[in-house]
Amino acid sequence: MSATPAPTSFPRVDRLLRGLGWGGALVLWLLPFLAARLTPQMNWSPMDHIAWGVMLLVAAVLFETSLRLSRSFAYRLACWIGLGAGFLLVWANLAVGIIGSEDAAINSLLFAVLVVPLVGAFLVDFRARGLARVMAATAAAQIAVAVPPLLAREPDVVFTLPWLAAWLISAALFRKAARAG
Repeated sequence: MSATPAPTSFPRVDRLLRGLGWGGALVLWLLPFLAARLTPQMNWSPMDHIAWGVMLLVAAVLFETSLRLSRSFAYRLACWIGLGAGFLLVWANLAVGIIGSEDAAINSLLFAVLVVPLVGAFLVDFRARGLARVMAATAAAQIAVAVPPLLAREPDVVFTLPWLAAWLISAALFRKAARAG
């Protein structure tokens, strides 16, 4: 990451956000263990717990990174919206699948959409102007994945719309951050 970490003028707020990010990840990681003790319907395998832990760790690291990259609220909010959308995309897709069942091949392409922001962020050096384009490209990738099921009249394709909205909102916020300097 070659974007220069920005010093913040609100160190207490950043400490609070860091605590909420890491503490929230820990609480979310522990919830399935608690749920398994309370209800027999919660029957995760060890691999499910590992996948959940890895997802939360990646999200927490990316959240932490967003705090270090910029002090701009628009930039941070754009990161958090994109991060939240990506996290929910992976979670929903692994749990039940978004289009059809979790075994439907189209769902694998939804994972491929996430390659765009992951690779794109590095290519644009984590700069807001470039990230605005990356998130717009992510929205375009989301649309491209949704077209075949839409043409096949698959009703579940409507469930991809919240992610499309999240990518576009994130792009708009990165544009705002870029304009603010």
